Amino acid sequence: MNIKIFVAAHKPCQLPDVSCYEPIQVGAKGKDSITYEQLGIKGREGAIIRDDAGENISEKNPFYCELTATYYIWKNVSADVVGLCHYRRFFANKKSLGTEEEPFKNVLSEEEITKLMTDADVVVPKRNKYFIETLYSHYAHTLDGMHLDVAREVMAQVYPEDLKYMDAILSRTNGSMYNMCIMKKDIFDAYSQWLFDLLAGVEERVDVTGLTAFQARLFGRVSEILMNVWILKIQSEGKVVAEANAAYSEKINWFKKGWWFLEAKFFGKKYTKSA
Repeated sequence: MNIKIFVAAHKPCQLPDVSCYEPIQVGAKGKDSITYEQLGIKGREGAIIRDDAGENISEKNPFYCELTATYYIWKNVSADVVGLCHYRRFFANKKSLGTEEEPFKNVLSEEEITKLMTDADVVVPKRNKYFIETLYSHYAHTLDGMHLDVAREVMAQVYPEDLKYMDAILSRTNGSMYNMCIMKKDIFDAYSQWLFDLLAGVEERVDVTGLTAFQARLFGRVSEILMNVWILKIQSEGKVVAEANAAYSEKINWFKKGWWFLEAKFFGKKYTKSA
């Protein structure tokens, strides 16, 4: 099984030196290349893959986030199984990614991914649970619910048969986030076509003029919700979806994240930056 899991990175950082993981520089257009040496990956020389190679939307990275890597994989990569994770989040066999001595000790190995994909068609992160918020209300309280309203309007025009899945997802209190996935390539291609069709419609309808850099990344955030819609859709068609841990490579201030969540829920304070 030919497996290629891409790791989106926009700056030099430490990444796992595992054969099936392929770093990709996102938002690369007009920027200096990141090298394997800068990432601590031995045995490979020169620059890593850039998302401005081949058919690409690299210039949309400030708005689409890691989806510029998704687009690159869709249009330019051949493999049996493809996937995407981030320099800060990886699929892992435990909740923690590793130790100080072995920071990527628990990242999913090629053997573990092969085993998962023998039985499943898709792997996504274990769901985040919001308990007192639905996916829609959480997005509306922390960002701008209009984005999801527009996405639903676009879906009604482009893929009306999927509205029932959209409505079901928006009312859920949990979801798989981060735009991370591992999929059989034919399913990934179908997902990408569906996703970028919808985002193109959202882009036509939402004016990003005057938004801060944080606010402008809305298309990447809307896609997190849309991936859950797609997962529910393909599950209804008989596809097998497995979940795996999404572990952080950096320390997360969970108290701060929780406090921001409560401020947004009860005091209407929107998110202005990432924790």
